[in-house]
Amino acid sequence: MSAPLPPTPGSAAGGHRLAGQTAIVTGASRGIGLAIAERIVAEGGRVVITARKPEALDEAVATLGGPENAIAVAGHADDADHRTETIERALATFGSLDLLVNNTGINPTYGPLMEIDLGVARKIVEVNVFSALAWVQETHRAWMAEHGGSIVNVSSIGGLRPAPGIAMYGASKAMLSHLTEELAVELGPDIRVNAVAPAVVKTKFATALYDGREEQVAAAYPLKRLGVPDDIGSVVAFLLSSDAGWMTGQTLVVDGGVLLGGGA
Repeated sequence: MSAPLPPTPGSAAGGHRLAGQTAIVTGASRGIGLAIAERIVAEGGRVVITARKPEALDEAVATLGGPENAIAVAGHADDADHRTETIERALATFGSLDLLVNNTGINPTYGPLMEIDLGVARKIVEVNVFSALAWVQETHRAWMAEHGGSIVNVSSIGGLRPAPGIAMYGASKAMLSHLTEELAVELGPDIRVNAVAPAVVKTKFATALYDGREEQVAAAYPLKRLGVPDDIGSVVAFLLSSDAGWMTGQTLVVDGGVLLGGGA
């Protein structure tokens, strides 16, 4: 298969860069995942969203414009049967599986590495890294090996600098960023694999990092604010699209400039 040609002026890549394409976005009932799904739909794509809670997913589908634009499959990202069902439903409903966003991530613990339960540490890596690889493997087998595609993994600046208190989470994200590079080498030229590394984004997942002291935390950022989910959704949509057609294996930092001062 030859690599796709870059978009021409006036093509679907303009206002609707993802027109006719189908994406799976994991962990997309709220926060960053939902913002990514919203941006994909706004760019003309269709989405299959996953998360654990059916009720939250139903609300997200309604937000995305209903079943013409989105369907939901509830389950755990690290469950093989869930992955199989999601991929089968994507292909049955929309007829393709062109895009994959591995957004699911967990961090169920806070504290020093010397005190972390090793079972919890294994679970963090299982969900944040191994399940992402599994989604890529199964999507590759089901569609992308023959048709090509684009993949984005949601990493973190915690994987680029030490992250005291959430060190195992940061280590898992460092591994995910490196995995992104390895996959890009293996799957090119027809499948591009990139990642984004956000700083603190105002979501329920990250509340403990800024709750009650948002102004103080944001003061370390040159742009003097924390991120919002749309800040990440727009960058992921770019990486998925042919506008990023000569980018692969990159982890794009989206951090309001906080790493410029050495923070994390």
